[in-house]
Amino acid sequence: MKFFPFLTVFFLSVFSFTSFSQSDPVKAGSIAINNFIVKENLLKNDKIAIIACDESERPLENISGIFQFSINGFKQVLKFNDGVAISPQQIDKSTFIYLRHENESGTHSKLYYVLKKESDLRLFKINWLILVFVPLIIIFLATMFRKFILIAVVLLILLYFFNTSNGLNIPTFFQTVFDGLKSVF
Repeated sequence: MKFFPFLTVFFLSVFSFTSFSQSDPVKAGSIAINNFIVKENLLKNDKIAIIACDESERPLENISGIFQFSINGFKQVLKFNDGVAISPQQIDKSTFIYLRHENESGTHSKLYYVLKKESDLRLFKINWLILVFVPLIIIFLATMFRKFILIAVVLLILLYFFNTSNGLNIPTFFQTVFDGLKSVF
């Protein structure tokens, strides 16, 4: 019975550390954005909304504060309120948008193609594998079928001009592929 108060305090302290340990970075005190999605702004003002979310792409409404992003290579300070930030730039034509956020847990980046039709913006997420495999498939088909070489060269040139005219230049292309490779390993 002499050890009863000691054991009680010991078990309560162990229980309190294990029951109140927090793995969620937002609840643990350090706010971090480790994943985000991009949508059209609800006001339909040709701007995009960046929404902080978890790994399963559920919005995190408890994220508020100022975070630094890189949008198409330009550093941009975004203010998040209830998990949503609005990019200050308006989109006037269809373009690629490369968003990148770096924090203590690593670099998080995504590439989107924004299709603008009249007053609507439609966003398509581009996977880095598509950027790699489409040219590789064209090159592979050109090597398999010799008559396809001229068509393959024309397709690759058209693909290059489409990408560069819409904002996806060579450094952004390689940065997207390297970030995708980093996320695999």
